[in-house]
Amino acid sequence: MEPIRSILRHKKAHVKFYEAEATKVDYEKRVVYISDDSEIKGEISHTEVPFDMLVMGVGAENATFGIKGVKEHSCFLKEVGDAQRIRKRIMDCVETAMFKDQTDEEVKRLLHMVVVGGGPTGVEFAGELQDFFEEDLKKWIPEIQENFHVTLVEALPNVLPMFSKQLIDYTESTFKEEAITIRTKTMVKNVTDKYIEAEITKPDGSKELETIPYGLLVWATGNALRPIVRDLMSQLPAQKNSRRGLAVNEYLVVNGTENVWAVGDCAITNYAPTAQVASQEGAFLARLFNTMAKTDAIETKLKELSQAQAEAKGEEDRNRIFDEIRENQKQLRRTKQIGPFQYSHQGSLAYIGKERAVADISWLSGNIASGGTMTYLFWRSAYLSMCFSTRNRVLVAVDWVKAKLFGRDVSRE
Repeated sequence: MEPIRSILRHKKAHVKFYEAEATKVDYEKRVVYISDDSEIKGEISHTEVPFDMLVMGVGAENATFGIKGVKEHSCFLKEVGDAQRIRKRIMDCVETAMFKDQTDEEVKRLLHMVVVGGGPTGVEFAGELQDFFEEDLKKWIPEIQENFHVTLVEALPNVLPMFSKQLIDYTESTFKEEAITIRTKTMVKNVTDKYIEAEITKPDGSKELETIPYGLLVWATGNALRPIVRDLMSQLPAQKNSRRGLAVNEYLVVNGTENVWAVGDCAITNYAPTAQVASQEGAFLARLFNTMAKTDAIETKLKELSQAQAEAKGEEDRNRIFDEIRENQKQLRRTKQIGPFQYSHQGSLAYIGKERAVADISWLSGNIASGGTMTYLFWRSAYLSMCFSTRNRVLVAVDWVKAKLFGRDVSRE
């Protein structure tokens, strides 16, 4: 994570930052209601922030598809807190499985790690979890070797649907080699604290309900609207047909508004809800706002020059001011030429475990599909380049080296 204040201190602009939860946007009043969500609260814990222009970049929640028990019993994989809960849960499962006189059936259940969702997030987590077992847990707690197992559950016929068939096959064969079970065409219908009920579509098309016991359940499926986004949509008649998020135009302006923009997973565009899209949208908005600021500055100057020309006494002064006006009008036309947002797909990357990765990279007019150890090294270099700051790049690189030399930390907390 990158602290926001460390970014702001390098900016010349005056920026106010509040660590708070935005609970509601009132579009008519042009205010955002915020709440102090920290453990330590002052006299004021609820207030409002007025706005002239607003950018919504609140992302999305994990979609549970209304399946009973998902929120109560599964771990999500979206925020840092989620990752910490998963780590604690893994070690809890292992230590409980090793408890004296534990039954064989219960040991098998506790050491069965189930990941729901066959997109890049689910695939990468399954691969990392198997690595953790192979490289660290197995050495420290050899008794779990026979029973530790990772299963990836996906409702679609294949994992990684956004990748080429060749890379899907490579991923599936790698998982088979790593002893990770892939259960495709398996739709979760119900979740309890000890097992999931899933509907399996057999090769002949018939369906069967199966019970899958688990110790850890990680839910890494699609996106759902956050309450603040749903509430704003209800205030805007132009959003009445939107279901997946705020509908925006080609300049990312929220339909039905003049001064609200939306980026990332809370906005509906024609592109996949990925960090790559959100990053390019953010860069586009920065350019757009800079253009708007320059336009305002030039228009203000043109008004001043027009006034000065009217008050000019000599012909020479008037001509000089007129030349300056023409130059500013040219600059204004150039400045206003910013086009609509266009996404440039750089490719897709996913780690699949055992120091291997798959990549679909856009190159010139085509795509390069590759998988293996060299792709894994490319994945690592790309990962480092996307870290926000040099500080984070160093921290991540040092962490990788530390894990390679000394193994991952297997303490409970």
